Amino acid sequence: MSRRRFCQAAGAGLLGFPSIVRAGLSGKTPKVAVVGADGMDPTLLHEYAAKGLMPNCKKLIEAGGFKKLRTTMPPQSPVAWATFVSGMDPGGHGIYDFITRDPATLSPELGTASTTPPKNSVDIGKWTIPLSSSKLELIRRGPALWDVLQEAGVPSWALRAPVNYPPDATKAKSLCGLTAPDIHGSYGIFSFYTTDPKQSTRDVSGGHIERVRLQRGLAYCTLRGPDNSFNRESPLTEIPFTIERDQDHPLVRIRIQDNDVLLKQGEWSGFMPVKFQLVKYFAEVSAICRFYVKQIRPQLEVYCSPVNIDPAAPAFPVSTPSDYSKDLVDLVGRFYTQGMAEETSALTQGVLSDAEFRQHAMDVLETDIRIFRSQLNDFKEGFFYSYFSSLDMNSHMYWRTIDTKHPLYTPELAKEHGDHLPSLYQKVDAYVGDLVEHMGADGQIYIASDHAFTSFRRQFNLNAWLLDNGYARLKNRMDRDAAPNFVNTDWSGTSVYGLGINSIYFNVAGREPNGIVKKGDDYDRLRKEVAARLSEVRDPKTGERPILRVVEPEKVFRTTDGNPHHKPDLIVCYADNYRASWDTILGGYPTEHVCDNLDPWSGDHCMDPDFLSGVLLTNAPIRAENPGLDELAPTIINHFGVKVPELMKGRNLAG
Repeated sequence: MSRRRFCQAAGAGLLGFPSIVRAGLSGKTPKVAVVGADGMDPTLLHEYAAKGLMPNCKKLIEAGGFKKLRTTMPPQSPVAWATFVSGMDPGGHGIYDFITRDPATLSPELGTASTTPPKNSVDIGKWTIPLSSSKLELIRRGPALWDVLQEAGVPSWALRAPVNYPPDATKAKSLCGLTAPDIHGSYGIFSFYTTDPKQSTRDVSGGHIERVRLQRGLAYCTLRGPDNSFNRESPLTEIPFTIERDQDHPLVRIRIQDNDVLLKQGEWSGFMPVKFQLVKYFAEVSAICRFYVKQIRPQLEVYCSPVNIDPAAPAFPVSTPSDYSKDLVDLVGRFYTQGMAEETSALTQGVLSDAEFRQHAMDVLETDIRIFRSQLNDFKEGFFYSYFSSLDMNSHMYWRTIDTKHPLYTPELAKEHGDHLPSLYQKVDAYVGDLVEHMGADGQIYIASDHAFTSFRRQFNLNAWLLDNGYARLKNRMDRDAAPNFVNTDWSGTSVYGLGINSIYFNVAGREPNGIVKKGDDYDRLRKEVAARLSEVRDPKTGERPILRVVEPEKVFRTTDGNPHHKPDLIVCYADNYRASWDTILGGYPTEHVCDNLDPWSGDHCMDPDFLSGVLLTNAPIRAENPGLDELAPTIINHFGVKVPELMKGRNLAG
């Protein structure tokens, strides 16, 4: 999804709890609450519970309320949570990967939402004025389980609802979570302002670095906003602002529009509301950002968060009803609306240190807990769901502190930050305790994670392997390292390409613009050949197989009708400790096939789902074996005696 298009879219009970109560049997609406703990790992859960860090979860485990929860193929967060939300597998709900491609242009785009520009517009000078509305569309197919319940008269809440941007029209109270973008339509673009002469103004992955100069203690800066879709050239919108370094005290003063704040070194600002002007007196975009003063002397270094949609004045929908986000602001203050609020790119780029990112990540969790508790207090009956990203995002970034075999592990790093993940699990246990207390003896509780976690030590360059094995061709082979996004790909000689984390596509005639693979026998033969050869690849350093298997979607999903345009031709299931390389995700062709992962993003789960089952904790027995994410929605709906939609094929785990 381009930024231009985005902007245009302006039993017996356990623990003293009774068995499950269904609507119509008890004479009142049941209470069911779900905590979506993204990335909660069953091994770490048991380890930390045994150490006494998670007493509330330990009680549930000891009472028999624990099961491993079968994840999806592939076990990516948007894929898995879409399965939980819809009760369908990926072939039904149509989300296959974080990143997909537009079959007409082969350009990478977000795999969870799409925008269609206005059908009619008029050009006046340099301006393009839309005469009809653009369309922002959620790719996930099927109703969300809270929509089904609300339509049946069951009061429903969904906080930080994943894979629900833009939000479905519903009477349920919902706030968008995972996959909601920043104001640019991306997963998050930070800004960093520095006087360091070693730095230069440039874009980096996930951010923008701006070299500034002090003039009598004052730095003149710009904050970049969305593309101006009303201008035919689509320039970036910008807001000028100043950073003033105090001559006598260790302070800086940031002035941006109506905001004027003094900050010390190591201090974060609150969220500041800003407005990007598109057409004077006619169109503007409201947003929020916050600043962090990394250093004042000798060099000035100031970090700015990705610019988020303002929940107090949302330029794009982030909640249902539309003013629900404003109500939350009244209760807890402004908050990140970006789905992945933890700013991992800033740590990867070295802009934030491990300690600084850790502080920021704890702030994100504390804000989410405040939202959770503010709404839990009002929850008396019906369905309540709250999603938390912290375990997932921090496991990605700090796994190197607990895996002694990761290439970035050091004893010093482990000593300084090895307590971070345990402390987060401890925080999670605290709000599980809040939930248990609030729900009382007549409430049903589920704590569910979408997948487990493991180390990401080695990365596999899928497109490099395809190139060197005759499945791809470049226009300039000497320039293979410097050309991501397939800009150097010769499509007349390319039959297979990798994009996203687990997806392989074929250059199919009649589907891709310059397709050369004919549907039928040629296509079937090529699928079997590529799958077999990739499964035989060995890592020259370790002798291990980076890829355990490569599967055809039609053989693992009940249907593939959910979103055929985004369906990959093959899905790659990586081995433990291996994952697709960073170059693979956006269509690059580096020279090495397998190499160390030297990115702080050191833990992952986008491998074979068979060894990455998540967590299911309950306060009532589930006797069904091998429960899956796709079975939670029908199970929850059954609690209320509501008819389960035909599209939801999973078992009722409580039956």
